[in-house]
Amino acid sequence: MGMTTPPRTLAEALRARDDESLAGLLSARPDLLNPVPGDITQLATRAGTRASVVRALEHLDKFALQTAEALAVAADPAPYGTLLGLLTGDGRDDGEHRDDAGSAIADALPGALATLREQALVWGEDERLRLVRTAREILAPSPQHASPTGLGPTVAEATSGMSPGRLQEILASAGLPATHDPVSAVTALSALFTDRARMGELLDSAPAEALSVLDRLVWGPPYGEVTPNPTPPVKWLRDHGLLLPVSTRTVVLPREAALHLRAGRAHRVPEPRPPAVEAVANRDPQAVDSAAAGQALLAVNTVEELLKSWNGGGPPILRAGGLSVRELKKAATALEVPEPVAAFWVELAYAAGLLASDGEADERYAPTPAYDDWADLPAQERWTRLATAWLAATRTPGLVGGQDAKGRALSALGPELDRSAAPEVRHRVLALLAALEPGTAPDPETVLARLRWERPLRGAAAPAGNTTDLRSRIALWTLNESELLGITGRGALAAHTRALLDAGPAEAAALLAPLIPEPLDHVLLQADLTAVAPGPLERPLADMLSALADIESKGGATVYRFTPGSVRRALDAGQSAADLHAFLAAHSRTPVPQPLSYLIDDVARRHGHLRIGAASSYVRCDDEAVLNEILADKRSATLRLRRLAPTALAAQVDPASLLEGLRDMGYAPAAESAEGDVLITRAGARRTPPRTAPVPVPEGPPVPDATLLGAAVRAVRAGDTAATVVRKDAPESPDAPAATSGALPRTTSAETLATVQAAAMTGSALWIGYVNADGAASQRVIAPVRVEGGFVTAYDHTADEVRTYPLHRITGVAELADDQTA
Repeated sequence: MGMTTPPRTLAEALRARDDESLAGLLSARPDLLNPVPGDITQLATRAGTRASVVRALEHLDKFALQTAEALAVAADPAPYGTLLGLLTGDGRDDGEHRDDAGSAIADALPGALATLREQALVWGEDERLRLVRTAREILAPSPQHASPTGLGPTVAEATSGMSPGRLQEILASAGLPATHDPVSAVTALSALFTDRARMGELLDSAPAEALSVLDRLVWGPPYGEVTPNPTPPVKWLRDHGLLLPVSTRTVVLPREAALHLRAGRAHRVPEPRPPAVEAVANRDPQAVDSAAAGQALLAVNTVEELLKSWNGGGPPILRAGGLSVRELKKAATALEVPEPVAAFWVELAYAAGLLASDGEADERYAPTPAYDDWADLPAQERWTRLATAWLAATRTPGLVGGQDAKGRALSALGPELDRSAAPEVRHRVLALLAALEPGTAPDPETVLARLRWERPLRGAAAPAGNTTDLRSRIALWTLNESELLGITGRGALAAHTRALLDAGPAEAAALLAPLIPEPLDHVLLQADLTAVAPGPLERPLADMLSALADIESKGGATVYRFTPGSVRRALDAGQSAADLHAFLAAHSRTPVPQPLSYLIDDVARRHGHLRIGAASSYVRCDDEAVLNEILADKRSATLRLRRLAPTALAAQVDPASLLEGLRDMGYAPAAESAEGDVLITRAGARRTPPRTAPVPVPEGPPVPDATLLGAAVRAVRAGDTAATVVRKDAPESPDAPAATSGALPRTTSAETLATVQAAAMTGSALWIGYVNADGAASQRVIAPVRVEGGFVTAYDHTADEVRTYPLHRITGVAELADDQTA
């Protein structure tokens, strides 16, 4: 096909493209690559399938979609001027169309049309623009439904089943000459509606009530219900063809009449320009960075606190998967946050690979071995791990507490929380924030408006009763989660987040590090049995202090309180009273208060005085009076104790329950082994087997890289060459029927060998049929180089490389009419 010949089909239009343009199509619509099309015709066929077209339409912005919708209601093919007129109108300003809108549309239309052409939704020259048939079927109106533009069917479509007598009545009422040819009648009526002057005269003669009826239908929906005895205004409109019957009770405003009433515009409000993201506040960038850094540190500490609380084995997993409502409430109480926020932290830890199921028979959630490595990192690096995982995760914590399509509740860590659109929406929201000046906090409504313009068809199906589409809800959750995670500070994007998006985690950590206070190696002990940590603590100090004391309050400074239970917890972990005294003296900037020393000595003196073992379990103590006191206490009834000896009691409950029961009674027992040694319980001993972070659920096929695109384009080109190349007829043989158009060539083994050997000697190219080891047949164009040992080595134009083929897998050969591979 010559370069100046207009394409007659989409396949010819694609065949005329250069390799870069084909690569752009495959990159924009990666679903066309699965599998790689055999030739251009297959590529065009696949590009016209309904699923692929719908996916391509969903990725168009508002104006590109409006352009496609305008083409869907235009004649096929449509010249560029007609398309422009449908978007700008015919110049009759009705008060809703700004003067500068036409120039904005004219400026934006070439770009929108280029996008549609690149994605193979539109093809043809500017004077013969064609929307692919499938897209026209999706976007164009039909007798069953209106188009997205609100326009109804054409006069020809609406009158296709109308009787000739009824057509004559309409022509007579409209003052048109009678004709017995239905086609001429439809043409005359269509010409009336498209004639500005005659249509104006007709509407001037219409009753005022009839014009009110048209006002309600003109911008859609164009259908209306009528009674068997319609009102005079409706009857006038029906008699003059402005309302055409679709059924006995339904009428429609034909497209030509609606376009006249709309001043020629297909859309009420064309949107050639994206709406701007407006600011609600302009803050000091340094204050924004400081606020975001403080929240980033809080995020790291919150995730660490959550996982520490599940060190000994976290909550059980529901049979259907996920975390129960009760366990989520427990986590929220422990973190002192609302339940939706607790769900976010739980899901974030899971997405980062720090939390997983332990895989045991009694399956529970627990920290993974990766958590220990993460906890050893500096705070800024821990934050970049969390932020990177959040950006890529398809897990959507905002859905927790809602319902799925079957009405079942969605639980945290459940299997139904993946939404493939989440990563793209998060990145897009942050990109919009990054485009603003540093310190600018955006108006959320304008952010949502921008996202809806960029992807008007995505997530359009919202749950029943919810007027907000999924992408908008994810965008709102992104803004809230960004503030929780320290991505933003006081609503504006932080500098370290800009670095994370542009340069990567290392640069982000370098910018965040100076804003995070250095970990401290000391606390301030006070006489009221509390310790104040004036900032973040070094990890060994924080771990020991969390075992020795309970956190009483958080904030800029953390307050710890020492209690008998907390001291006993440290002793259970293997510490002695002397160790605790030395630890406090070494890490306190104030003298150790005397009440705290007394508390440690008193608990240590009683610690281990009672011993718990398995009988089911037993209690032993050298002091008989203590055992007598336990037996006399009514609170011990549930433990079902009985005396075995003066210094031993047996219980009918397990050792863990016996330990807990006696501790609730105010004692400080210690567990012992079968050999009588005290058992030391250390925090953080339970870990899951090695687990990888959950893989995000992809949204459609992945975007191919440049290498794959180049290989795919070469394969399509070569396959097209093999399918369209002109070849000589293969020699006839009684054993090998003649090749038919589109079929694999068929020759005998002897003829195949002789033809291949001759081509290797002359250096000419051949067209062959080939069946691989999997039984898949294909056509190829090869230039044989060497034939020996039952194999032919040749340059394969299809694969653009030298390959070796077994001769017995070649179904047949045919010579090319001339050398078309040069």
